[in-house]
Amino acid sequence: MSRPHPVSPQPAPPVPQLRVDYVHASDAQALLGEDVLAVLGFGDAAPAALADPRYLRVPLQPHGGAPYEVWHTGRPVRAGRDGEIAWATDGALTFGVIEVREDDGIIAAAAHAYARLTAFVRDGGTPCLLRIWNYLDAITQGDGDAERYRQFCVGRARGLGSFDPTRLPAATAIGRCDDARVLQIYWLSANAPGTPVENPRQVSAYRYPRQYGPQSPSFARAMLPPTATRMPLLLSGTAAVVGHASAHADALLAQIDETFLNFDALLGAARERQPALPARFGPGTRLKVYVRDRADLDTVADALHARLGSRVPYVVLHAAICRRELCIEIDGVHE
Repeated sequence: MSRPHPVSPQPAPPVPQLRVDYVHASDAQALLGEDVLAVLGFGDAAPAALADPRYLRVPLQPHGGAPYEVWHTGRPVRAGRDGEIAWATDGALTFGVIEVREDDGIIAAAAHAYARLTAFVRDGGTPCLLRIWNYLDAITQGDGDAERYRQFCVGRARGLGSFDPTRLPAATAIGRCDDARVLQIYWLSANAPGTPVENPRQVSAYRYPRQYGPQSPSFARAMLPPTATRMPLLLSGTAAVVGHASAHADALLAQIDETFLNFDALLGAARERQPALPARFGPGTRLKVYVRDRADLDTVADALHARLGSRVPYVVLHAAICRRELCIEIDGVHE
C-alpha cells in the first residue's frame, strides 16, 4: 500500500512589528527605505505628494520645524494603489489612505470613505483595524445635530455598517484649518487583532449620551497591539474629558493637566493587561499635540517642555478640536 506524501507545514504568518520615529530631514523621499511602511509630513513645508504611495502629507501646520513621522516594520514593504486607496504592507501590517471630496456633504463623504476602507481591509491579508486618523475641515461648524463633527460620526457609522462597538479601533478626529473640504483618513491594520482599552476616568465614546449627537463616536480609547513586545500601545486622541463632559472649558493649562491625568489612567488600564508597558511617557513615546488656537502654540510648547523635557519626542500642530470648548488634544504611541 502506498503511503500518503507528507504534508509540508505551512509557513507561520508574519508577526506584526512597528517602530515609530520622528526624523528631521530635508528629503522625504530619502526616508522611504525598504522596511518603511509610511512617512507622514506635516503642513505646507512638507512635499504635497510623492509618487510613492507610502508618503502622505497631513494638512496641519506645525509649530516650528516639524519632523517627519516614519513607520518602520523591520521587513520589506510593497505598496500600490487600489482606486481611491493608497496602501503599503509588509504582510503583517497595512498602512492605508483615502481622501474624499465633500461634494455631497460630510455625511456622504464619511460614509463613502468608511465603506471603501472597511471593504479594503476586510478583503485583504490584514483584516484587523488597529488605528484610524480622520482630518476634516471646520469640524465644529454648525449647531446641534447639524455640527459637522456630529454629521461625520453619522457617516462614519453608516460606512462601517454592522459592528461590535467593543471591538472598535483606536482613533483620532481632528479639524484641519485650510478650508479644504476634503476628508483625509489614514489607518493601520494587522493580520491579528489588537485589544481595545478604555479609560476608567471616561465614559467609552461609543456610550456617550444623546446630547452629543444622534450617533456616538465610534472608537476605543487605545489599542494594545497583537504583539506586545514588538509594537507600541496606540493612543487615541485624548483631551480634558472626564466622564463624558469637557473639563476646564477654554482654560488651556488646566486642560493640559487634565489630559495628562487621563493618560495616566489610560496607561494604568493598559498595564493591567500588559504589565511590562512603562507607566509613564518616556523615550519610547511619540506624541502629536493638536492646539486649537494659533496664538497658544508657544504656550503649549513651553508647557510640554516643562513637563516632558527632551525625553519624549512630540510634534505640535495647529488644528481644531472636536468640541468648541476644548483647547488641546493629544494622541500618539507608547512603549
